[in-house]
Amino acid sequence: MWLTRDDFRIKAENFDLSNGLNIIRIICGLFLFPHVAGKFAAGAVSAGTAGFFAKAGFHPPEVWVYIAAFSETAAGLALVFGICTRFAALGAFAVLAIAVYSLQVVKGFGWTWNTGGYEYPVFWALTSLAVAIEAWKAHLRQASPKISLARANAAT
Repeated sequence: MWLTRDDFRIKAENFDLSNGLNIIRIICGLFLFPHVAGKFAAGAVSAGTAGFFAKAGFHPPEVWVYIAAFSETAAGLALVFGICTRFAALGAFAVLAIAVYSLQVVKGFGWTWNTGGYEYPVFWALTSLAVAIEAWKAHLRQASPKISLARANAAT
């Protein structure tokens, strides 16, 4: 029930843009890539990013920047391609929730976008959570007939 072979298949239906959830899923994934790129300058960890991670309490900051970049890249690719969507969206939610926490630690409350507030990461995290919930619901709907059939076969 956790992971199936089907979770790793790239399917045409994952790119059906008449399904609004696909559009949101793909956008959630695509928006992670500039977020990753912003952590680096000239092929190395940006000094500003390392300083931010240090102020947020992540030590050693450079290691945590790479962990964040890897996590965001993996979640972004999986969301864009529709691979392991329910887990990728939960991962994106977790990464963004940590980003919101970090912004709170470093900058304090700031609900204004033009001063680096965290309303955008909050919205993005909640959108990723909504994608995860819908992906879990779809997975459970697909699994339910199989579970019912397996129970019926076991009873006979």
